[in-house]
Amino acid sequence: MKVVFFSLVLNHHQACLADVFYDLLGKDYFFVETGRCTDQKGSTDDYSTRPYILKSWASKLLYSKAMELALTADACVFDGVEALPFEKERVRRGLLSFDTSERYLKRGLLNLASPVILKMILTYHFAGWYKKPIYKLCMSAYAANDHYHLFSYKDKCYKWGYFTYVDEKFKLDVPGSGTAKPLKAELMWCARFLKWKHPELPVLLASRLRREGYDFVIDMYGDGIEWGKTKQLACQLGVTDVVNFRGNVPNSQILEAMRSHDIFLFTSDKNEGWGAVLNESMSNGCAVVGSNAIGSVPYLINDGTNGLVFQSGDIDSLYEKVTLFINNTVLRDKCRIEAVNTMQKLWSPQNAAKSFLSLIDNLSSGCDTAITEGPCSKALPV
Repeated sequence: MKVVFFSLVLNHHQACLADVFYDLLGKDYFFVETGRCTDQKGSTDDYSTRPYILKSWASKLLYSKAMELALTADACVFDGVEALPFEKERVRRGLLSFDTSERYLKRGLLNLASPVILKMILTYHFAGWYKKPIYKLCMSAYAANDHYHLFSYKDKCYKWGYFTYVDEKFKLDVPGSGTAKPLKAELMWCARFLKWKHPELPVLLASRLRREGYDFVIDMYGDGIEWGKTKQLACQLGVTDVVNFRGNVPNSQILEAMRSHDIFLFTSDKNEGWGAVLNESMSNGCAVVGSNAIGSVPYLINDGTNGLVFQSGDIDSLYEKVTLFINNTVLRDKCRIEAVNTMQKLWSPQNAAKSFLSLIDNLSSGCDTAITEGPCSKALPV
């Protein structure tokens, strides 16, 4: 089976999955880069020498090779408007294809003013894609709902996402307390300091936890334009002794920190299309308290089973969920263990790749997906 992914650039959000596909398919797997791009989304790793990469932008010959792959592969996955020339030619011929993206309507119908989104939607409707074997891999739990409102990909949406590295041999060492006795809580937040990441929420949370007499510490990792404002807020509220601003550190240290902290705070709003830090924190044994508006949260977190979900932007809701974990170590440890299990069994790159190959077989034989949970299971409007 020959499978080809078309995307702007191979980065750390996609490299783990691409490596697994190459392990499974060998020379029958290609990752076509559709444009020259130097933005590695904060990663310092170089993926440009992977043996399966084809740089379609580098020469006319390589562009022609990429087009040939688009027309001869058993299945192709297309990501972004830069892949549209290849996608159009394949879909026009009625060949099995997959389009993938985060949600389109983060700001509602205002997003249709985006030339890129408008171009993708108009192509779908006016090129007759609704009659073709093209399906949607939804990299957000809200993407299927957006397509429902846009009258696109009806009954053709499947769960997908970003797939960071998951150590399938990792075993979480959680001492069995057997009680609900509160202990000192070590909380962690990691993101760019941007408004829509809401770095102010951990600081406001710290102030309230202190007023209520809790024993805790919150370590905040990252940098950005809201860093100074957030630190000033911590000073104003008198919580600089329990809120530590750790700055930018290598990703390896972030993963180590996740394994040493009890609770991970994921506070972004609906502008967080996916949020790969959720994959990382869960796979490294954090009990996550995540905003319900984040694209990955409804897919990965089963509230009360492997994490807790709070109402986006609501400090009262955040406080309620965090104190539930602090007050109940039994629940907290249970969620930490189940978070690791979720990532190892369902949302790992290995399972995603195998599930996708199964989906290709199902659709090629005229059936719908046989997968009932996780990647490539049916994505329904919410």
